[in-house]
Amino acid sequence: MSRSLAVLFAINILNFYDRQVLGALLEPIRKEFHLSDTQLGALGTWPIVLYALVGLPLGRLADSRSRKRLLGAGVAVWASLTGLGGLARTYTTLLFSRLGVYVGEAACAPAATSWIGDLFPAERRARALAIFMLGVPIGGALSYAIGGPAAQAWGWRAALVVAALPAVLLIPALLTLDEPARGASDATAGLPGRDRRGAVTAQPVWPILRIPTMWWIIASGALVNFNLYALATFFPAFLTRYHGLSVARAGLWSGFGYGAAGIAGGLIAGSWGDRVIHKRKDGRMLSASAAALVAAPVALIGIRQPAGAAAASIALIMIAYGFLNMYYGLVYSAIHDIVAPAVRGMTMAVYFLTMYLCGASFGPLITGRLSDYLARAAAHAAGSTIAGEAFRAIGLHQAMYVIPIMSAGLALVLFAGSRTIAADMARRDAGARPVAQSAP
Repeated sequence: MSRSLAVLFAINILNFYDRQVLGALLEPIRKEFHLSDTQLGALGTWPIVLYALVGLPLGRLADSRSRKRLLGAGVAVWASLTGLGGLARTYTTLLFSRLGVYVGEAACAPAATSWIGDLFPAERRARALAIFMLGVPIGGALSYAIGGPAAQAWGWRAALVVAALPAVLLIPALLTLDEPARGASDATAGLPGRDRRGAVTAQPVWPILRIPTMWWIIASGALVNFNLYALATFFPAFLTRYHGLSVARAGLWSGFGYGAAGIAGGLIAGSWGDRVIHKRKDGRMLSASAAALVAAPVALIGIRQPAGAAAASIALIMIAYGFLNMYYGLVYSAIHDIVAPAVRGMTMAVYFLTMYLCGASFGPLITGRLSDYLARAAAHAAGSTIAGEAFRAIGLHQAMYVIPIMSAGLALVLFAGSRTIAADMARRDAGARPVAQSAP
């Protein structure tokens, strides 16, 4: 693994650590501020909506300006506001701090994935992107395994400060890297144009949206991220409420499961994705579809485990998570297969904007609202006017069934995308021209 990929990988770990750390802290936050699950879900949903909106101009900057400077500024913003979230004394101030965190994080994916696309040729790109996207399970695992015990020992505010500290090392490491030329790893590519001053000119958005496979990929992103954000937000709370684990134990076991299953899924996806593309052009999309199809029944069985059977429930749900995590290495490399290097940063920004606004961002909010509704229904059925802790456990448990349903839908959408990708790859190659190997 190159030094550049190692630093970008570490930054992505921090990206998802700071993004998901509230998942380990929800129960103490809920009890301190007396919140509903809908309000807890909103702590994830509204920041994601803002993330999607600001990602578009940041994606344009990733294609036209220094990706190193853009990413460094993003890390500084999101880490600072993660730590400052520990000063929040009301739900509203905590929500505003999270909005700022996601503004900073919106720079990460467009800049880093575009950078990686220029470091590695197409036949090695799935593995490189899969390694980068291992930051999702590893960051999530660390946020739970460190955040949960830290919150139980010192309080949830201290856990947020701990989450911010690695940026002190990562920003200087990033600034020492050499940024590659755009299109440097492609034999043919549409290079970006330049203005009279030599600056890279902005590329139009609409050609990206005229690629049929992109729409299937956008829809798949909405479905997979609905699941992953719902899990990231509520899985430790599910273990605490329904299976009776402490905040610390729920964090540790969630962290172990996320790390083990997510890393395995990501590595398998990267290795397989680089092999299958030589056998068939739709291989990456078909493989992602098959992984989602397996995840659906495994998640269903895991959620159906009786209260107290935490070990079996964690194992099964995390195996399903591992299959869902295969999505990143397979589908992100498929995106690079159908667009030119000149628009990779913008493509990722468009992807995030549309798939989040089309539904992915509402995974935590819808799951939380469904949990509240089902808790009230359980209380009403028992003749109670108050949805106490026992009923809130029932509500959250029943709301989790949305995850296998969405996984089955994801498999269908990815399969549909596999039917169009070969033609889109041919069109991309037909419109490409030889690359001039010069630095921007």
